[in-house]
Amino acid sequence: MHDLVIRNATIVDGTGAPRYVSDLAVAGGRIAAIERNPGPARETVEADGLMLAPGIIDGHTHYDAQLTWDPYVDPSPAHGVTTAVIGNCGFTIAPCRPADRDLTMRNLTHVEGMSLEALRHGIAWDFESFPDYLDMLSRRGVGPNVAAFVGHSSVRTYVMGADASRRAATDTEIEQMQRLVLAAMGAGAVGFATSTSESHNGEAGIPMPSRLADTREMQALVRAMGESGRGTFMLTRGSATSIPWIEALAAACGRPTLVAAMFYNHLEPESVFTLNNEMRAARGRGHDVIPQVSCCPVTMEFTLQSPYVFESLPAWAPAMAAHGEALKRLYADPQFRAGVKEDIAGGRGLLFKGEWDKLHVVAAADPSHRSLEGRSVAELAADAGRHPLDWFLDFGLQENLGTLFTGVLLNSDERGVGRLIADPHNHVALSDAGAHLTFFCDVGFGLYLLGHWARDVGIITIEEAVRRLTGQPAAIFGIRDRGRLVPGAAADLLLFDPATVGRTKARRVNDLPAGATRLVTAARGVHGVWVNGERVADATGRIADGRMPGRVLREFAS
Repeated sequence: MHDLVIRNATIVDGTGAPRYVSDLAVAGGRIAAIERNPGPARETVEADGLMLAPGIIDGHTHYDAQLTWDPYVDPSPAHGVTTAVIGNCGFTIAPCRPADRDLTMRNLTHVEGMSLEALRHGIAWDFESFPDYLDMLSRRGVGPNVAAFVGHSSVRTYVMGADASRRAATDTEIEQMQRLVLAAMGAGAVGFATSTSESHNGEAGIPMPSRLADTREMQALVRAMGESGRGTFMLTRGSATSIPWIEALAAACGRPTLVAAMFYNHLEPESVFTLNNEMRAARGRGHDVIPQVSCCPVTMEFTLQSPYVFESLPAWAPAMAAHGEALKRLYADPQFRAGVKEDIAGGRGLLFKGEWDKLHVVAAADPSHRSLEGRSVAELAADAGRHPLDWFLDFGLQENLGTLFTGVLLNSDERGVGRLIADPHNHVALSDAGAHLTFFCDVGFGLYLLGHWARDVGIITIEEAVRRLTGQPAAIFGIRDRGRLVPGAAADLLLFDPATVGRTKARRVNDLPAGATRLVTAARGVHGVWVNGERVADATGRIADGRMPGRVLREFAS
């Protein structure tokens, strides 16, 4: 007898093949059959024509810390995610010496927009090495499946301590890092992740450790990963990081290489496509360099206490090291403002490009300013006859830095984003789930791809959208037996209504450790999510019954 049969489902199998109607049977956590009337089952679900697809593989998350207090990584499972790839950009919490725990947490509060109090109250430090971390996750259990990158910044900090953010590594230190990467790959890491992005700064604006690595170190570490004969190299590139340089690293390790973060900027409309073309040329030379793109508009909520959107501007650096009254004095300083204006005019920011019309007041701290909510900074500054930056900073100071702003920063032009999505080689991801919790929540990126881009816009078919969320990432990461609906594969399943699938607007909740706030969204059109054959979500959201059917994935295809 089967454990589960889903009857009369429209099967979209993750390969890109045309949909068809059939029943699907599950036994022992695996797909037992896909055929009409497969036999009796302990549980039967009538799909009535709903679409049944493999569970979504979210290839770009930052759940490394959250997993230690929330093994379900809420809210991802309710959005159809059955496998989360963690440790992207190299911002991990393992390996980590006890003496470096506070440094690691303070860096995460800045680079990943996390509450320090939440991290201090939430992280269970039952590990030191990367293998210890995977063992801890396996021992405690996980809701969805988890695949973990070993992170460059953590490896560097483990070897160099505070010097990791200050200088190049010596030959001896590089050899120590190589051994850590080799040990991590041997323990089951999905690959090696790093970042050269100027927007990736730790506490007080100090560069994240990986940004101090030279070419010699980068090549040594990707080679160490490649020695295992498997693994994916993942890099978030900075503005000065060329594709030929990345291709050389891909050649050094001989492994698939993911390059983040490819966003469309309508002020530089061809720049991202130039990069895409360079990566396509690299693939033509036998180096598997893959763009990692987002299907969502990059929208962030923030206050002037922590304005992540401005932090890649060189002139903003002093603000990242200032707090309280010192920060207010800096915001009022004409010299500081002049430098920021110059950077914006010169296009030096990675996120904010001077589009003040796309920056809005969401919630005023002073009730007397409620009439300004919903209006753009450009409009309000024009009414006051002020430069937008001056109005923005002065208003923030007037409200004691408590104003909540929102900005649509990148990916705001659908024609450009559609071109990125339409390229069948591009990996659709960049949810950043588990990070930037106070700024945005894109855990529902997969449902947005299915509902908005496939159903509403029609830039790709639903079959292709499912492939891009399931079969394609499974192949990139070498995840065995997942990402396709075929007999014998793991029963990671998503049952959804194509007519209604999507995500809701973000809302703010206070459910993190120490009562810290975050943004969350709810799923639309999802009727069921199964991880290894066990149902983890239905139409009402995640099923909170204490079961943790996920696996810590450690074996990947070569």
